[in-house]
Amino acid sequence: MWGYQGRIERDLDRWRDAGWLTPEGDARIRAELALRRPRYGLSGALAVLGAVLLGFAAMSFVAANWQEMSKLARFMLLFASIIAAYGAAGALFVRGLTSFAHAALLLGVALFGASIMLIAQMYHMDGNPPDVVLVWAGGALLTGAALGSNPALSAAMLLTCLWTGWEVALTSEVHWLFLPVWAAVTAAMAWREWSAGLLLAGGAISVWIVALGYLLSDGHAHQLVTLLGLTILAAGAVLVQRPLHLPLQPPVIVGFGMAIAFAGSLALQFVEVVSTGRLIVLSALTLAALLAAIYWGFRTGMRNVLWLGYTGFSIEVLALYFKTIGTLMGSSLFFLVTGLLVILLAAVAFRLHERQEAAGGGLS
Repeated sequence: MWGYQGRIERDLDRWRDAGWLTPEGDARIRAELALRRPRYGLSGALAVLGAVLLGFAAMSFVAANWQEMSKLARFMLLFASIIAAYGAAGALFVRGLTSFAHAALLLGVALFGASIMLIAQMYHMDGNPPDVVLVWAGGALLTGAALGSNPALSAAMLLTCLWTGWEVALTSEVHWLFLPVWAAVTAAMAWREWSAGLLLAGGAISVWIVALGYLLSDGHAHQLVTLLGLTILAAGAVLVQRPLHLPLQPPVIVGFGMAIAFAGSLALQFVEVVSTGRLIVLSALTLAALLAAIYWGFRTGMRNVLWLGYTGFSIEVLALYFKTIGTLMGSSLFFLVTGLLVILLAAVAFRLHERQEAAGGGLS
């Protein structure tokens, strides 16, 4: 966001000096940009980090002195610490210190989780250990949604991922309950129109989808992952063409779909045991799709698609090199053909670019 602000302000200066922008228009644009500045600066980031450290300090302190305190003193300490954190947040909100108020709320969330775990340990409660993290995530979600705290919502999403990861580690099965909890946290983020939080949610669901390939059908469901990724990509491509106001921009949805589809394709080629012929077909399709994505990103100006295409192409070629390293002549021939194909496509793209410029010049 800071980089974007700097670039647009330099462009505004250049456009104003060139006479393309009136002083009134310049003032209105700068006023609009001022409203979009990040809510959390360096002080806010440091306050949140400090709250996280204080949460760990409280957990360590209480755990170290737990046996030396009576049950009543333990309950009073836990209850008072949570009340103090939320009370401090309220006072900071009243004074207009929003960043520090959100840090206090995050500290309250951390203390809530510590209280759950330590009380369960104190009374030797049996049950499913990951459920403790689920209750903790629920408290973070309630705090974030009711009090409008983005840091608390991010904690809820991270705790939801921890809960699911723990469940998968214990059962080695797909944790389907992740979906409704993820949807609830994502809905709260969308309601607040918090784009950074939706990026976190998109990353979480992307990892969950990719994991399906290793958990379903005895670890052979990577084709399903590829299809799901392509479906998300197609949905994002359709949304790109429609002027809709969405909390998450369609190019970002396209990027998540690309990443999921590529992860599935990569597993189909290099995790599954495939024949040489099947590997050639899959790699050719993957490289062609990545080159098409690079071209599409260049034509539409979607930089994330462009760089995801570049990154995926590099990973694919490197993986193929290590896969075929035992046959150097085969590797040499493959890279020769691939290099010539990419150069040919570069020439075609250059010609198309020249024609577009010529058409634009003729029209002007």
